[in-house]
Parts: sequence; C-alpha cells; structure tokens
Amino acid sequence: MRKELLPGEQVIVVTRPQPRKLIAPALLFILVAALAAYASAWIVKGGPAKLVPLITPDWTPWLIGGCLALAAWVVVAYCLPKAVTWQASRYILTSRRLVARYGMLRRRDQQVPLAAVHNVFIEQTLLQRTLRSGTISLDTGYPSSTVIPDVPEVMTFRNFILDAIDELPEGDLLEVDDTVHGSGEWPWDMREGGSDER
Repeated sequence: MRKELLPGEQVIVVTRPQPRKLIAPALLFILVAALAAYASAWIVKGGPAKLVPLITPDWTPWLIGGCLALAAWVVVAYCLPKAVTWQASRYILTSRRLVARYGMLRRRDQQVPLAAVHNVFIEQTLLQRTLRSGTISLDTGYPSSTVIPDVPEVMTFRNFILDAIDELPEGDLLEVDDTVHGSGEWPWDMREGGSDER
C-alpha cells in the first residue's frame, strides 16, 4: 500500500474482516482430524473385518489411505479457501480514502474518496454487537452506497473515518462537491432551454 499512496496521503489503519467467519472452518478442521484419527484406529483394530468378513488385513493400508484422503479433501476444499479468503481481505483507511481489497488470485478493490462521503451508517446483528463488529455503509450521494462488511471494532473504525473526513483540507471538500454533485448553479449551456444562441 505504501507505493500506492498519493502525495501527502498517510495510512491511518489497516485491518481485516471480523474473523467470525473462520469459526465454522476451524471447528470442521478439528472435527475432521478427530474423525480421521478415530476411523484409522478403528481400521487398525480390525473393525471393518468384523462388519464385512471379506475384508482382510491386507486392505488396512488402503482403507487408512482412503480415510486420510477424504479428510484432506474436506480440509483443502472447504477449510483452506475460507482461511485464504479471510487472510487476503484488507480494509485500509488513509487520510484521503477508504480502500477495501478482497481476494488473492482474483483481486477486487473498492475505493471511496473520503471527500465524497456524506454519511457513515453502521448496521449490526446481535452476534456482531456481541463481537463489537458491524457493517459500515458510506453514503456518497449516488443511488447505491458503498458497503464494507464485518468491520472489527466498528465504532472505533467509524470514528477514525469521521476524524479523517474532518481533517481533510477545505479545498478537497469543495473540489469534490463541485465536480460530483454540482455547485448549486448550472452552467449556462446546461440550464433549462439550453444555451442562448441569439
């Protein structure tokens, strides 16, 4: 991020989404490892031979290998992608903009100039309130607002955004208001009836 800063821009805070989305993959990882260990011990003790008499002790390495392969598939197909996605997501607040980056192989960036932000809204579910996280919506005056989900310490992060907006130079605020939302008066050629061609 340091290479991408504008002149005079400073990084205020860098964070990741709330790690609550890693609870299910972590529990599944522990459960799969425990089940694979239990199944392997059951196979070594001759459990399959008691159920199906055709299974001989020669099958033991193949059954253990299949059990471990199934456990590895669950970990690689479900648990690992969730952890990598969370690791690759970043919320970066600078003195001029808010940047949300998602993905490692397929990257997606959202950038909002702080000078264009009119209102900062916070939404929290009951679980998010317990974990002190929440979703931040930035109203920039366009029909769709920018949404930043699962921000940790959401109240502190909102205060950082509001402080950064308050510290913007006065010229930046006027410049964005003039270019994005109009200065209150229409240019002569854009007024009702078009330009005067007399």
